Amino acid sequence: MTISIGHRRLQIAQPGNILLWLIAAFHILLAAALLAVLFSVSPAAAADDSCSGKDLMAELKQSDPARYAEVVKEADAVPNGKGIFWKIDKPGLKPSWLLGSMHVTDPRVLNLPDYAQAAHDSADTIVIESDEILDEKKAAAALLARPDLTMFTDGTTIDKLLSPEDYARLDAGLKQRGIPLSAVSRMRPWMIASAVALPACEIARKAKGVQFLDQKIAADAIKQGKQVKGLETLAEQLQAMAELPMEFHLKSLIETLELGPKMNDVVETMTDLYLSGDVGMTIPMLKTVSPEEGGDGDYAAFEQRIILDRNKVMADRAAPILAAGNVFMAVGALHLPGDQGVIELLRKQGFTVTAVN
Repeated sequence: MTISIGHRRLQIAQPGNILLWLIAAFHILLAAALLAVLFSVSPAAAADDSCSGKDLMAELKQSDPARYAEVVKEADAVPNGKGIFWKIDKPGLKPSWLLGSMHVTDPRVLNLPDYAQAAHDSADTIVIESDEILDEKKAAAALLARPDLTMFTDGTTIDKLLSPEDYARLDAGLKQRGIPLSAVSRMRPWMIASAVALPACEIARKAKGVQFLDQKIAADAIKQGKQVKGLETLAEQLQAMAELPMEFHLKSLIETLELGPKMNDVVETMTDLYLSGDVGMTIPMLKTVSPEEGGDGDYAAFEQRIILDRNKVMADRAAPILAAGNVFMAVGALHLPGDQGVIELLRKQGFTVTAVN
C-alpha cells in the first residue's frame, strides 16, 4: 500500500499494524471525548446519535468457519482473556473489584451488570485511569496548558502533511461528526485520528452531554460521597502518544480514512466482544479486518509504550490504594489480559485475582 504525505510517498508494509494500534488506542483516547468541549460541538451540529455497524465476527463465522476457528484458538491462548469483572483478594483485607472498561457512551456498556453495580455502590474508594475526566472543562483547560501534546506549535498545519485527496476525505469525515476542519487544522495527527475513529454517534452523544462509562462510574461515586482517585494524568496519557514517531501517526490517520464506514463495523464488533467478556479476542479479530503483511515493528512499539508501560504504571499506583481494601477499580479492558497485563501484575504483588462470572 502506498500513500501520499505532502509531497512524499510512503510504502506501508503492514497496514494491519496501523489499524491495530489505532483501535487499541481507542480505549485510551479520553482526550478525544473532550472534542465536543474543546470545539463546542452542538447537539444540532452533531450527527444522529444512533449507531450503525455489523458484527464482523458473526459474519466471519458464517463466511469462513476455518478462519473463525483460528481467531477463537488464538483468543483462547491469551492469559486472562475471558471476563471484564474480577475480584481482588488479599489476606486481612476486604475484597476489592476490577472492571475492564470501554470508554464509550453506548447504553449497552453503561448498563453495568447487577453484581458490578453492587460492588461499585458498596466500595469505599473508586479508582479510574484519570480522575481529571470528572470535570471536562478543567480537563480541556489542562490539555490546552500543554499545547505541545496535542497541537503543532511551529506553524505546521495538517494540510501541509496530507495529499489533497486525503485532506478532502478528512474534511468529509469530520463534518459527519459536527467538527469543523478549521478547528483541528493545527492538531497532531493522532488527535485528529481519534476523532475520525470515534463513530459519529459517539460524538453526537457526547455533544448531548452523555457520559462515557468511566465518567459515569466516577460521577456516580461522587454523588454517593465516595473518594475517587486516578492512576494517571491526561498529560501522561497524551505524552505516551506524542512520543511515537510522526510518520507512524500520519499513516494511522490515513488508514483510518481508508476504512471509512467500516470503522463502525469494527467498533460494533469490539463492543460485542466486550459485552460478552471476550476481551482476549479483540486483537485476533482486528487482524481479520486488516491482515498482517509484514513485520510487526509498528505495533510492537505501540504495544510497549501505550499498553505494557502503562500497565505497569497502573498496577504500581493501584497497589497502595488496594492495600486499604474495598476498592472498585475501572481501567481500559485491553489493559487486563496478557502475561504483562494488569491482572498478572497485581498477582505478582501478592493479590489473588479471580474472574467473576
